[in-house]
Amino acid sequence: MDAFLSLQRSIEKLVGIKCSNYKEDYIKRRILSRMRLTNTEDYEAYHKYLLANPQEIDLLRNALTINVTKFFRDPEVFEVLQREVLPDLARRGRSIRIWCAGCATGEEPYSIAILMHELMALHRDIGVTIYATDIDAVVLQKATAGIYDRKSLENVDERRIRKHFISRDDGTFEVRPHLKDLVKFRQHDLMSGVPIARYLDAVTCRNVTIYFTEEQKNELAHLFHSALAADGYYVMGKTEYLGREVEHLFAPYNVMQKILRKAA
Repeated sequence: MDAFLSLQRSIEKLVGIKCSNYKEDYIKRRILSRMRLTNTEDYEAYHKYLLANPQEIDLLRNALTINVTKFFRDPEVFEVLQREVLPDLARRGRSIRIWCAGCATGEEPYSIAILMHELMALHRDIGVTIYATDIDAVVLQKATAGIYDRKSLENVDERRIRKHFISRDDGTFEVRPHLKDLVKFRQHDLMSGVPIARYLDAVTCRNVTIYFTEEQKNELAHLFHSALAADGYYVMGKTEYLGREVEHLFAPYNVMQKILRKAA
């Protein structure tokens, strides 16, 4: 059997990530980065190393899922959410449900929770649930703990830090309970084809689909379309796009910030 194919099969079994859902070049680049760090010279040698060193499983999973983010990443997107999208949802009804897919270590859903908490002060009758999902159980543990370093908060002003975070003795910051109460973290595989919930008001999935094949991107577009309520919002990453086969599912809302609305 081809050494790379054999390694892929072990990755799917041990790491829980289906390699065929990603571009092959991307998978190879991430594996090569781990090969350099483990001083293994080829796929066969790295395969043996992976099987012999259980700690490498989590390290490889992190390399493949690239959990690099921060609070209010791409601030312009959050400005539109704060100024237009979330107030529109607040005017629609008493319950707002948002799915943050591919949430990694939690910075994005907590950023949305900050905006929603501030909005709830103006609309006291609304309830908010933010479903935050990721395939990686390890990063979800960190997200649930809600402890971050100063660098993760570089886009958060001091007023918000004081209001929404607890300053810890070791220099880190912990998300306060009033934000944690708004976010429900769950392990979820986007490739399962099953949404975390239905009739959602908004879905954010940013900087995730750039690593997927065109077929998988199209399937995700259908998944998010089925999960959204009428006129629900879909927020993509700044470098992501809809394929021609699925662009009819959504109508542009803010082209610059890649915010779309579910088409009828």
